[in-house]
Amino acid sequence: TAGNLSVQIDKLSEAGYIEVKKSFVGKKPRTTCRITPVGRQAFEDYVNALKGYIDM
Repeated sequence: TAGNLSVQIDKLSEAGYIEVKKSFVGKKPRTTCRITPVGRQAFEDYVNALKGYIDM
């Protein structure tokens, strides 16, 4: 749901994994997220851990 997505975006932003930019296009809100270097490294570490679990 939109509410659940908002909570997840807030958590990722607070952890420093993403940067969030909020704006409006006309009268509609737009949220843009960009992964940070810290977030990219955390994701790579996560993927490597998963690979380790399945012996890749």
